[in-house]
Amino acid sequence: MIPGLIISAPASGTGKTTVMLGLLAALRDRGLVVQPYKNGPDYIDPAFHRAASGRWSFNLDSWAMPGAMLDGMLAEATGADLVLAEGSMGLFDGVAAPGACGNGATADLAQRMGWPVVVVIDASGQAQTAAAVALGLARFRPGVRVAGVILNRIASPRHEALVRKGMDEAGLTVLGVLPKRAAIAMPERHLGLVQAEEQPALQALIAEAAGLMRVGVDLDALVAAAASTALRALPAGVMPPGQRIALARDAAFSFVYPHLLHGWRAAGAEVLPFSPLADEAPDPSADVCWLPGGYPELHAGALAAAEGFRAGLQAFAAGKPVHGECGGYMVMGEGLVDKDGTRHRMAGLLGLVTSYASRKMHLGYRRAVLAQSIPGQATGAVLSGHEFHYSTILDQPDAPLAEVSDATGVTVSETGSYRLQSGGGLSSGTYFHLIAGAE
Repeated sequence: MIPGLIISAPASGTGKTTVMLGLLAALRDRGLVVQPYKNGPDYIDPAFHRAASGRWSFNLDSWAMPGAMLDGMLAEATGADLVLAEGSMGLFDGVAAPGACGNGATADLAQRMGWPVVVVIDASGQAQTAAAVALGLARFRPGVRVAGVILNRIASPRHEALVRKGMDEAGLTVLGVLPKRAAIAMPERHLGLVQAEEQPALQALIAEAAGLMRVGVDLDALVAAAASTALRALPAGVMPPGQRIALARDAAFSFVYPHLLHGWRAAGAEVLPFSPLADEAPDPSADVCWLPGGYPELHAGALAAAEGFRAGLQAFAAGKPVHGECGGYMVMGEGLVDKDGTRHRMAGLLGLVTSYASRKMHLGYRRAVLAQSIPGQATGAVLSGHEFHYSTILDQPDAPLAEVSDATGVTVSETGSYRLQSGGGLSSGTYFHLIAGAE
């Protein structure tokens, strides 16, 4: 039995990530082994979690993951003393229509796993009213238990006293008080936080956040508030796309869900990383090449100049399957137009041409029914995933890969596409990132 907590909030922007990182590091410094998780389809935060905790962080998603898979992910906590999960958006925020076993809200996890919630309250601009907000969260769903609150962005002792008075009257436990402190704010990019590996002072930021937690949070009380959850056996995850998988992995291709990589390896597959930005080609001995998402638009010039990568990928694709997700899909196309309107040559495995010259956000869960098999998934397979990008399609001449709909069942135009190569290889790509197969 491993006790667990969920760090949540009434809304985004309250300081959840800073609190999460600080707690992971502060508890680690105490000698505790803490297993982190992240609610929802997020690529960025788990990498920060790993830097702070020393353990891989895994996504838990009630909309996209079947119940057996969601429960089985707890096996990744084996050997830990405590589970800490970071919520997304507000505690009860999810999509309008339920998916596999919920609507993606953090509260779904709290209820299913039995983890009490620690609510991070941004108290700036209010006093006793903060307690009304916290009390509303505590009473909104009977199956969700709020263990206490951490008051963030407290301006002064007087401010703290007023907020505490409200919490006391509401019967809510104050587990910590944190002052206003802009110095540990994380820089942001158009898809969220800058990636962990792009933070030159990451460990210093984590250390500062940990110091704030040690001073401002009653760590003993926080750990004592955790509730135990029995481990479940880890079920079979998404089928590996091959026995030997050439995986693009660098600053341009960094969006891979850890549960997929761990699932592939657990099934006996071998992952062979390579760096297109370093002009490396996929290992020709691999069975399949997988190009994940990332930020190809920020490295379009370098990718266009990577002749060794392009030639090696084309040679590989002639007789073997290559699959790309979002950014990887764009790199498989004929061209990518950057935000300045400059077109860059891509790999040419598909006819796809995409552009960032006129940004348009595409965001949300996706359910796909495959019209053509992809590595690891047969024709007709139903897949769940998530899409988040700002590019537009200028040309997509190849056959559509799947019928794709959003969380409410509305068909979307981003179908992905595929092409059979002259040597028998299959090149395929999607805008959505695969999370799981549907039950």
